[in-house]
Amino acid sequence: MRLQTKLIWIICSLIAFIILSLSGIFYVVITNIFEDQIGQRALKVAETLAIMPEIRKAFTEPDPSAAIQPISESVRIKTGAQYIVVGNREGIRYSHPLPDRIGKSMVGGDNGPVLAGHSIVSKATGSMGPSVRGKAPVIADDGTVIGIVSVGFLTDNIDRINDVYQNEILLVSLVGLAVGASGAVLIARSVRRSIHGLEPKEIGALYTEKKAVLESIREGIIAINRDGFITMANRFALQLMNLSENEAIMGKHIEDVLPNTRLLEVVRSGEAEFDREMLIGDHEVIVNRLPIMDMNNQLTGAVSSFRSKPELYRLAEELSQVKRFAESLRAQTHEYSNKLYVISGLIQLESYQEAVDLINREVNVHQHLIQFVMREIPDPVIGGLLIGKYNHAQELKLSFEIDPESTFADIPDHMDRSLLVTIIGNLIDNAMEAVLARQTFSESKGEVTLFLTDLGEDLIIECEDNGIGIPEDIGDTIYEKGFSTKPGEHRGIGLALVVHAVHKLNGYITFHRNTAGGGTVFTVAIPKQPGLFRKEHPHGNVRSKSND
Repeated sequence: MRLQTKLIWIICSLIAFIILSLSGIFYVVITNIFEDQIGQRALKVAETLAIMPEIRKAFTEPDPSAAIQPISESVRIKTGAQYIVVGNREGIRYSHPLPDRIGKSMVGGDNGPVLAGHSIVSKATGSMGPSVRGKAPVIADDGTVIGIVSVGFLTDNIDRINDVYQNEILLVSLVGLAVGASGAVLIARSVRRSIHGLEPKEIGALYTEKKAVLESIREGIIAINRDGFITMANRFALQLMNLSENEAIMGKHIEDVLPNTRLLEVVRSGEAEFDREMLIGDHEVIVNRLPIMDMNNQLTGAVSSFRSKPELYRLAEELSQVKRFAESLRAQTHEYSNKLYVISGLIQLESYQEAVDLINREVNVHQHLIQFVMREIPDPVIGGLLIGKYNHAQELKLSFEIDPESTFADIPDHMDRSLLVTIIGNLIDNAMEAVLARQTFSESKGEVTLFLTDLGEDLIIECEDNGIGIPEDIGDTIYEKGFSTKPGEHRGIGLALVVHAVHKLNGYITFHRNTAGGGTVFTVAIPKQPGLFRKEHPHGNVRSKSND
């Protein structure tokens, strides 16, 4: 059975049970109250007749019925009673609606309490049928009971009146059932719309899938309602907040868990926030915050997803390395293709000596570079990066030199080589872009020089170019993510990665303008000793052409 049908049946059954139960109780209560009122009415009439002087006096006359019968009938007609019977102590009637029953014994068997001097209301079967009657004693001047007054209302008449109430109650009950059934249908349809027409099994399956998806995402996710109370948090979010997986944070206020959160601002403003930096405990994270809207476009809460900033930088570094390696291979392939064409042309022209000289020259240059790198920069990752950058510079018709005094052999084992590759690779890329930008309006050849040294307590990386330089009014703004002096999208990433890598290695980065040949000199100092934080660079411009 579908959920909508089941809801309608359950609600209608519940409403029917409640209405019918209340109707039955109400009918019984009304009937009892009405019978009590009839009984009290009969009793009041009986008591009134019992104290009338004419009735009391008639008991002393030779023919009491002659005086009592007219009075009783007059009162009966005016009060609407079915009968008024007056009898003596022996129960002999002095009055009755049917004159032929006068002088006969009273029927019902409930005169005992009345003869004892008590007025009563009883329900018994008399000569005219079942009735509710009130009985009062007729008391003489000396206080003795000399007779009985019985006023009765037949139960058949009472039942007919009760039937009227019963019909009205039944009508009201049917109207209530109809209204309740309509309400049940509306409620069932509203519930169906609220759950997007899904059945309970489908909702359960979606919940299981949602939980599995949330737990599989390598991002922390937290959702809150309009009041700021947490409604959902996945396992990775608990890990970033240094909370155990078994800790219950559902129902807690978001500020009790994350005091510096801006989720409440998103709830108030309804505006999303993307790629914001935030500190959660000791973790740097990149946060996205979005408002949650219902089907009526009403804001119901907000959700936040966040990921470890170092992890994102590591991914960016890996992508940068892949890109650099691909560019190096492409540059090398392109450069050697051109040289092979030259050699092929020389051979076809039978200029064999020139071809041999070109081959020897290229072999000597590359062998010298490779031998230098293998000797002074034995790390294969850094060495491979420098050879690739050299080939890329040849393709771009740039001069890329590694200072012959460079040495980079004493790299501590604890130091992350990928961070060094990020620093060196991005500094060289920025320098090449700077000199290419200058070559568009200058005939001087672009030059990039790299100096590496491991002498002393620090690793020093210095990259110099004769490019367009950095305007004086920019300053350290160049280190901010997204900032770039070059046009185009997806800029301003390289130096941000460099700064992040330098800080992770507890190092320091600085730059100054090359006043002699133009361009910029970037210098990075990284302490070899683990845990030592280099607050400022103590070496100044360690090695640059402007100081030679």
